[in-house]
Amino acid sequence: SRSPAPRLGVTISSEEMAPHAVGPRRTDSLRTYVRATRIVGGLVVLILFGAIAWDLADDGFWARHALFTGLVASLVVVAVTAAVLNEVLERRQRERWAVVAQYALFDFVRAARLVWGGLLELAGWVPDGELGDGALAAGSEVVHDTPRLTAAMDETLARADRREQLHRLIVGLLDQGHDVLGRWADVMVSSGTYAEIVDRHVELYSRLYWWGSVLDESDPLEEHASRPRLSSVSPASQTVGPVEDEWLRDNLVAIAQLAESLDRDSFELAMRI
Repeated sequence: SRSPAPRLGVTISSEEMAPHAVGPRRTDSLRTYVRATRIVGGLVVLILFGAIAWDLADDGFWARHALFTGLVASLVVVAVTAAVLNEVLERRQRERWAVVAQYALFDFVRAARLVWGGLLELAGWVPDGELGDGALAAGSEVVHDTPRLTAAMDETLARADRREQLHRLIVGLLDQGHDVLGRWADVMVSSGTYAEIVDRHVELYSRLYWWGSVLDESDPLEEHASRPRLSSVSPASQTVGPVEDEWLRDNLVAIAQLAESLDRDSFELAMRI
């Protein structure tokens, strides 16, 4: 039960910013760049079939409307040219950065695994025994067992020593995430295929930053005591007031599940290169 943080001149409706546990906002597709090309191709095919059907129904229409016919033909040519060029350029970019992208993706896999693995270990649910594919699969199963993970996070937040461990874990994960993103973001965003996965990793670390700032305000670390007091006001309490442990718990569960899905998706994409 913390006292409300001072509002710094921000007016946001409670309905707009009501607390809720958010899942991944980004699309799960790692090949979204293909959609535009396929949509354009589909539209062109529909236009051609429509033109043929129209011609069969009224064989004099296109001859009587030469200007309209020329415009439609020009649009079809432009659309096909744009779709082909988009695919060719995207393919060249993928081939150009293939080796670097695969190495970077494995780095992203490791960083995402540190997030969900660290949260799982803190909650006391790392499988016993020798580590390997079996242990990884068992850990993934626990992460997706939402009631089980939620109960474990409740226990973590209920103990002061575990909250401090959680705070330190998030600080370390953010440092690791900043290093990985700093190394690879500029390279990876050059291609639509890789930009999508980088975008989702940025979302993961932005969430960690958000909830790390909540802990900076509610449970500041000793080494941060010399920081200016106003710098500890978290974005969460600035916009919605005091953050309840239940909301923090639900979002920690969502972060662990997002990190695990990014681990799998990044690994699968790396192996397809």
